[in-house]
Amino acid sequence: MFSKNILIVDDEPRTKQGLQRTLESWNNGDYTILSAESGEEVLRIAQEKKIHILLSDIRMPEMTGLQLLKTLKEKGMRPVVIVISAYSEFEYAQQALQLGVINYLLKPIGKKKLIEAVEDAVKVMEKQERAGLIEKVVDEKIVDASNKMDSTKDTIRKAIIYIDRNLKEELTLKDVAAHVHLNSSYFSVLFKEQVDLNFSEYVTRRRIQRAKELILSTTLPINEIAEEVGYKTAKYFNKIFKELEGITPSAYRKTGNESAF
Repeated sequence: MFSKNILIVDDEPRTKQGLQRTLESWNNGDYTILSAESGEEVLRIAQEKKIHILLSDIRMPEMTGLQLLKTLKEKGMRPVVIVISAYSEFEYAQQALQLGVINYLLKPIGKKKLIEAVEDAVKVMEKQERAGLIEKVVDEKIVDASNKMDSTKDTIRKAIIYIDRNLKEELTLKDVAAHVHLNSSYFSVLFKEQVDLNFSEYVTRRRIQRAKELILSTTLPINEIAEEVGYKTAKYFNKIFKELEGITPSAYRKTGNESAF
């Protein structure tokens, strides 16, 4: 599992070291605590590592904290940012908030206040990652089917809920039709009419969507993920996955991890 990076940038060595010591003692191994003395150094680090949380001083020589945040934003880098400063001028706080800063801490910073701010930043980061994961794994046809749920007949809604809860099991049209007390031929026609996907395509797409979630959010081996979403062999799972996504599950995990870390 990759650790995530928290970067502290401050041109005052004592402040920077104090913040780093506090965060090292708070850290349980999930984060790598990095430090820099200038905005330029932050930009160099950002080329090599993803910065997940940034604690930045506002007043620094050559490049101010606000200039650094603007530059990161222009480069498409969006860490969760906490600004630290010895200055309490409102204009700085206002500009910082406009750049997406989630907290503004005034020096000297107490240990408790620092840890609370970083823990809040972690929650924001996790929320952003969940949103990013949903965006990566979304299947528009499944989304369309879900959006139709309110207007579908109760029997089809019950069928979809049953399918979604039993992806690991063998799901035949006959069994699901029986679950909602319908003749299988009538159920097949009704399902296609209500969902705009035939039964087998819905099940396949829903299984692959769930597989994508597991591939990106867990370290489970691909063969276990295949079983978890209802495929008896990893070979067949790989084939279906590639047909829908254009790449293998392993390649999908690799590209997902590269963009996340």
